[in-house]
Amino acid sequence: MDYRIEKDTLGEMKVPSEKYWGAQTQRSKQNFPIGKETMPEEIIEGFAILKKSAALANESLGLLEKEKAEAIDYATDEILKGNLKEHFPLVVWQTGSGTQSNMNVNEVVAFVGNEWLEKQGKDVRLHPNDDVNKSQSSNDTYPTALHIAAVKKVEEHVLPSLVQMKNTLKEKADAYQDVVKIGRTHLQDATPLTLGQEISGWHRMLEKTENMIQDSLKYVREVALGGTAVGTGINAHPDFSETVAKKINEVTNGSFISAPNKFHALTSHDELVHTHGALKALAADVMKIANDVRWLASGPRCGIGEIEIPANEPGSSIMPGKVNPTQSEAITMVAAHVMGNDAGIGFAASQGNFELNVFKPMIAYNFLQSCQLLGDSMQSFDERCLVGLEPNHEKIEQYLNDSLMLVTALNPHIGYENAAKIAKYAHEKSLTLREAAEETGILSGEEFDKLIDPKEMTKPNAK
Repeated sequence: MDYRIEKDTLGEMKVPSEKYWGAQTQRSKQNFPIGKETMPEEIIEGFAILKKSAALANESLGLLEKEKAEAIDYATDEILKGNLKEHFPLVVWQTGSGTQSNMNVNEVVAFVGNEWLEKQGKDVRLHPNDDVNKSQSSNDTYPTALHIAAVKKVEEHVLPSLVQMKNTLKEKADAYQDVVKIGRTHLQDATPLTLGQEISGWHRMLEKTENMIQDSLKYVREVALGGTAVGTGINAHPDFSETVAKKINEVTNGSFISAPNKFHALTSHDELVHTHGALKALAADVMKIANDVRWLASGPRCGIGEIEIPANEPGSSIMPGKVNPTQSEAITMVAAHVMGNDAGIGFAASQGNFELNVFKPMIAYNFLQSCQLLGDSMQSFDERCLVGLEPNHEKIEQYLNDSLMLVTALNPHIGYENAAKIAKYAHEKSLTLREAAEETGILSGEEFDKLIDPKEMTKPNAK
């Protein structure tokens, strides 16, 4: 392999000649051979956005030459186009401030920008620290990149899948509003409701968590850039933080603001804990929905079987004809993993010591992975399961008619104790409720028929 020599303050390093990074990136590759989890692409994109915005801000404040700003602008655009992915090799398990990833971006931007300057015939050159990192520190750039990445990932990947799934559930709730079925509480028979009502509960879960997630993002839109090393803003122009926030919004068409207290922004990640908590609530909801779906679809002959879901693939290597609720299984595994990620994020966020939290890369990795998995799994669950969900009317009718809990409608007319006598007698003698009412002498068959209407039991109707 061909190498070139790059230098940093610790000396010389051999860097593969075809790679655009410099000495500090190479040192990180050698010093942290830990795991296979590389820095998320979304973080690199967040860095590119903030480096571009910082260059524009520094130029507007008279701190950076126009040619250098143009070179940084060109290089960061190349990153944002996805053309330079191979030049960001660092793992998550590095310094907890993300310093090496910040320098990885600085070095690649400087390398690409200098190639561009040379082709343009310019006699100026970019320095990764003095120019690309001007007015910045790893301590304020990494949390800024993380916040940009988090907002974009939630808005562009999680929420669209959530809305897609939510809309399908609304359609199903409306379509099956008149399909009366037996309800279940404590895994035991309960009073009737409609399949549409049951699904409407699922719909409301997603509607509510969507609002909670969106509300939480207002805190993540605060960016730390301008705090530099410890929050004081040393080596940055007094107007830099406000200016660069505006530039970030111009680049992203977003609504980011400069964090009002940079000391908080560098050492605390409570806003990410809060937003991921909302994502955990979403995970809890999809866990419940997917579990309900697979229970209601269980069978086909020896389970509940009240609904039918698409048969996507053979379910067994040994049992011919078996079909399993695999989309429910996939999304519930995702939900469990998101809950684990949440525990990791919560602990990591508690580890801010003095002026800096040094668990940032792990927080980033867990947060963005949760977003990726939730968005992917909700879309798959919707398209390969929910869209094809249909009621099994025969089973629904059978369970409805066999349920002893229809007796609840008799409470206002004959009292709780008499109604209980009918239910217990029917269960002991394997009779219908109507037969039990007649045999106990509490009601005639005609009286029973007038009082028991499952459809009427799906709404408030006590008189």
